[in-house]
Amino acid sequence: MSEGTANQPVTVKPASPLRRLVSFPDPVNEVSARLVAAGVVVMCVLTISFDLRWATAVIAYGFVARALTGPKLSPLGQLVTRVVTPRLPFAPRPVPGPPKRFAQVMGVAFSVSALGLAVVGSWGAAQIVLALLASAAFLESAFGFCLGCKVFALLMRLGLVPASVCESCNNIWARRPTSA
Repeated sequence: MSEGTANQPVTVKPASPLRRLVSFPDPVNEVSARLVAAGVVVMCVLTISFDLRWATAVIAYGFVARALTGPKLSPLGQLVTRVVTPRLPFAPRPVPGPPKRFAQVMGVAFSVSALGLAVVGSWGAAQIVLALLASAAFLESAFGFCLGCKVFALLMRLGLVPASVCESCNNIWARRPTSA
């Protein structure tokens, strides 16, 4: 965006196709976010229970895709936002996007760590990391308690994340989880 003067109008360049792809929704529908979290719980539990080491790569891909593009490149995100959520009798519940993106980035850290552990032959350690990931996703899905969002709010309070990143987040600690 360029600044205009009294004689010149402000001009806005359209976003490039890559910038449109690598973007995250703001706001995010909390209903969809909680359903995606439920999908992550199911995938992690199945991966651990049935010793599906290869599925760790699918989980990691999903988090990387959602962190980079929101639901655009995530099969789970697409299923939830295009098929499941529209068929539910719940009104959309918009919540700020930046904390949800941060939560997805935390999911990337956990899922990619689990994948790395699985690849190097430490499947037991990978299962523990997946169980921790499933636990955090369960809190989001069942209770609307987003650990990543709480960490994001703490980082904002400490000044490590500037307030300008998410103006609507400044009072996230005062929010109470809602039920689906």
